[in-house]
Order: sequence, then structure tokens, then C-alpha cells
Amino acid sequence: NGTIRNILGGTVFREAIICKNIPRLVTGWDKPIIIGRHAHADQYKATDFVVPGAGTLELIFKPASGDPAIRHVVNEYKGPGVAIGMFNTDASIIDFAHSSFKFALDRKYPLYLSTKNTILKKYDG
Repeated sequence: NGTIRNILGGTVFREAIICKNIPRLVTGWDKPIIIGRHAHADQYKATDFVVPGAGTLELIFKPASGDPAIRHVVNEYKGPGVAIGMFNTDASIIDFAHSSFKFALDRKYPLYLSTKNTILKKYDG
């Protein structure tokens, strides 16, 4: 799955398989609801590790331009735990938007956006 996701730029579409000889639970639906998912980076390319004991977990970004680093204290551990670092890129997010619009236009389906901001709260800028 991960290899296919990366080849597709992280966009995964899930569509129901409709069989004419199997009755539908909702008889009025003529077309399936298709779910598009941005499945690139985030938890799929995350770095995680076991925190061995008390200490400070920091997130540091060092700009290639040489500008000052951006630092955030993520947690002050009082004992052992776990940590994870996730990311995504603007290019991947834009690719997801483009593939979603293209898919909807090709199928002549409406497109709706629903987000879950519990993964990356700064996802949409």
C-alpha cells in the first residue's frame, strides 16, 4: 500500500463496487459516494521513538536560507514515553487538491471537502 500511495502522490480514492444483482441498502442512490484521501507523509513517513526517561522533546526547523531556526518545546517528560514527528509538504497538498478536482471533473461528480484537523492543525495554512 505504501509504495502505491507514494507513486500516486498520496491520493487514494475509495469507491464502492456496485453489483446489479445485489440489492442496495439505500435504493435511491444511483452513484457511489467516493472518498478521496490524502495519504502522503503525515503518519506514513513519520519518525517515532521511545523516550527513555525524563527530558525535553523539541521540534526544530533549520531554514536552508540560514535564517534563525524555529524551535518549539513539544513536551517536558517526567518519565519514559513515546514521541512522533510528522510532516507534509505544500506540493503534496496541492497535488491532492488537483487530483481531487480532476477526478470529480472526469466523473462529473460534485466535490466536497471535509477535513480532520486533529492530525495536523496547521494543515490548511
